[in-house]
Amino acid sequence: MSPGPEHDWRRVDEGWGHRAVDVATLHEPGNVREYVAMHQRLAVGAGDRLLDVACGAGLAVELAGLRGAACAGLDASPRLIAIAEDRSPQADLRVGDMHALPWGDDAFDVVTSFRGIWGTTPGVLGEVHRVLAPGGRVGLTVWGDLKRSPGSWALSPFRLSTPSQVAHNSAMVALGRPGVAEELLSHHGFVDVQRIDVPFVWEFADPEMFARSMASTGPAYQALQAAGEPAFAELATELARERVRDGLPLRAEISVAGYLATRR
Repeated sequence: MSPGPEHDWRRVDEGWGHRAVDVATLHEPGNVREYVAMHQRLAVGAGDRLLDVACGAGLAVELAGLRGAACAGLDASPRLIAIAEDRSPQADLRVGDMHALPWGDDAFDVVTSFRGIWGTTPGVLGEVHRVLAPGGRVGLTVWGDLKRSPGSWALSPFRLSTPSQVAHNSAMVALGRPGVAEELLSHHGFVDVQRIDVPFVWEFADPEMFARSMASTGPAYQALQAAGEPAFAELATELARERVRDGLPLRAEISVAGYLATRR
């Protein structure tokens, strides 16, 4: 949840923190399949020192802690970190810039980032490598093939952003293209790089809940600023109404790619 190095990282809180409680309670729980799957593949457990980069409201940190890990997390939004601290008071949670992680060398056995490191922030992997102990494991997720994702409709309201913002968001998802993240991880000294498919489904009770959940996100904040809240809510609700199923939740299955690697 951090911006590119050309931006002030403190501005991230404007977008991702503007409705922090909705992010934590309505939006972030939809990522739980992603978190659990990656923790399982990384064999997170007792004795692991784990850092989650761009940890948001800290649900992934909380779940890693339940597996026995000693957890730390960093995010650019103080409002999201406040929720993360409430969920995991024993964790070392900090507000800061992921391009300058405030921990020493070799401090962690596992580093994760769930759609927090983007094609626009590749230099963060150098910091991840620095704080990861030799032999440590890294697990990252990014959006995969959105064009072939049956649930990509759920991202459509973000297109109400300005053309420059839409172009920037497109550049952000570049790590999901085959070979891009593999090359970047290898460039930063990681070995045993592996790409996996990660289960990811958003589910919503009704169109209004979908609109409220999506409006809490960072990309939505850009769209809200460009088009206004009524236009965003109208488009989001209309999209969701077309997909209502009797007796079943709204469902948006989206391609997410995971990358596993180790520090030599």
